[in-house]
Parts: sequence; structure tokens; C-alpha cells
Amino acid sequence: MTDVTSLADLSLLPVPAAGEGTARAGAASGEAVGEQRDRAVEVILSAVQDGESVLLVAHVDPDGDSLGSAIALGLALRTLGTRASVSFDSDPFVVPRSLTFLPGQDLLVPPSLVPATPDLVVTLDAGSLARLGALGRVATRARRMVVIDHHASNTRFGDVNLIDSDAASTSVMVTDVIDALGVELDHDLAVAIYTGLVTDTGSFRYGATTPEVHRLAARLLATGIRHDLITRTVWDTHRFSYLRLLGELLGRARLEPEHDLVWTWCAFADLTGAGLTLDEIEGVIDIVRTTAEAEVAVVCKQDADQIWRVSVRSKGGVDVGAVCTQLGGGGHRFAAGLSSSDSLGQTMDTLREALVRAPRLPA
Repeated sequence: MTDVTSLADLSLLPVPAAGEGTARAGAASGEAVGEQRDRAVEVILSAVQDGESVLLVAHVDPDGDSLGSAIALGLALRTLGTRASVSFDSDPFVVPRSLTFLPGQDLLVPPSLVPATPDLVVTLDAGSLARLGALGRVATRARRMVVIDHHASNTRFGDVNLIDSDAASTSVMVTDVIDALGVELDHDLAVAIYTGLVTDTGSFRYGATTPEVHRLAARLLATGIRHDLITRTVWDTHRFSYLRLLGELLGRARLEPEHDLVWTWCAFADLTGAGLTLDEIEGVIDIVRTTAEAEVAVVCKQDADQIWRVSVRSKGGVDVGAVCTQLGGGGHRFAAGLSSSDSLGQTMDTLREALVRAPRLPA
């Protein structure tokens, strides 16, 4: 979930060309990323050596990359003898059903029990302070804050900002940090990192999958993890009520050739009627986006506060990260999102207008 805003106030903002504007502000050279990695490791090692407590914060309602990255770093710090804990803002405070297999859950602490003024906070996969939810206030009270993220739209809200928009996942970046800390990758670390890797590469189907990604995957597999079980749980396991709801959501999908768009929506009443949670329908966008006749796919999901959480995907012709950033959200070039307090109709009208004005990317 990104910052909640009324999209009507943002509809007249210009959409930057690909490679320009705030959606690309997080891009950095390899040398700059290396310098920030060294700084992040230095701060973390200082906390370890001084016996300080470290709070690792995933974004609200975390996915596999955010929670996997936080747990992986937490396990590594525990190996070094550091008091590390992991938290995230979610109501209720429960691990998403698809991630209950993750090791290291004894590191988890609900927001109500985290220190009021932590020595060090490290945020994982959060593009802005708002993405931390209630824990954002805790993070600002920490003596030091390190931000580790791969979203180009990251607002650089930490004392040290390790941002690499070229990284396939935040878990890839966390692996580099763990290596620099001198911790060997064991089975549990590999499970957490691999979960983040398959989450953000779509099981190695997305464009961010590079030779380096496959080399890291091979390294993780060498620890003996059951990659098939991880992938099956993350991607291919659903309750029967999900299948019935999926049928309804696909049945109401709308194809708009004039906007090169396909979209559908899930009201909160649909969700509660099926006995499901928001995290259980995250995969709907991956089915909608397969529509051959549309470049852009959108799924609007309403939460308990009547806020529309909008997932947006592009096949490569439109920088939806730039579009969503202009509308108060953020993300990657071809996978992004935003949140809106407007009605569903107004939300989609504003998004359509932004998409119409968005420049097309070269093939």
C-alpha cells in the first residue's frame, strides 16, 4: 500500500517521460550503490560491536521479498550475536498465509512491543516512510536508520539509503550485505532469500531476471533448500474460496481497447464474503495481465477502510512506475501501485487519463 491520497487532486500533473522524473529518481550508478552498501554495512557492524538492538522493518502487509529480506538479515545478525527483531504493520499482526513456512519467525515482534526509540532501524523493501505504516513513527525516533530497497521511486528517508533500482529484489541486496558482514549462507537464510527472489522475479519470468540472479539462485539451491516447495507455496497454493472469488473477478473484468487496458476490481464485501484476506488475492493481477489485447493491466482491491489498493502492470510499453508515482504511489517501471480514497469510478478515470498521457516506451 502506498500513501493514501485523493487522485482527483493529482490528475493534472504531467507524467514524465521514461527515464525522467520522480519515478526514476532512485536510479544510481554501480559505484554509488557500492558506496552506500559500504556505509550500510559499517552502520550495522557498529551496532553489532556496540551491542545495540536492531529493529528490522518490512513494509505494511509484507510480501515475500520484504518479509524474506527482513528475516534473512535478522537471522544473519543473530548469528553475529546481535539482538535483532523483525516487525511490520498489519492488522491483525499475522504472517501472510503464503509465507507461514518462512524460518526465523521467533524474530517477529508486533508493533505494540517494539522499542519506542530503537538504536538502529533497518527498513526492507519500503519505498517511503508511509510504507512502514505505524512503524514509520518508530523509525523516525531511532538513533540511526538504514533503508535497503530496490524501488526506483524510493524517497530516501533514511540516514543511509542503499537503493539499487537495477536489483531484481531487495533480497538480492540483503545477500550482498550479509556477505559483507561475513555470515555464511545456511539453509534458513537461503529459504528467506530465495522466497524474496522468486517473489519479485515472478519465479524468474520477469525482465529483472539476469545471469546474476540465476547464479544467486544456484548458490541458494546448493544449501539444500526445497525450492519446489517454496515456489508451490508462494505461487500455486490457494484455498477453494479463492478459486470461486477469482472466477467472479475475472467475470467482471473489462477490456478497454481504446485505452489499451484491462482491469477488474474486488470490493471489501467480496473479500469478506469469500472469507479471504487481501494478501490472498495479490496474485489476481498476474492472471489479468496475461490478456493479449491489453498493454496495461489493473486490479483494484478495497480494504476495510474503504481505500482502493491499485496494482498496475505493463508488458513493457508503458512506464507504469512513473504513472503511479505521479498519482501518489510508486514502484517499478512495469510493476507499480497506488492507493486511493476516491470512489472506484473516479480512481479509474484518473488512472485512465494518466495512462493516455503516458509516453510509450521503445520496443
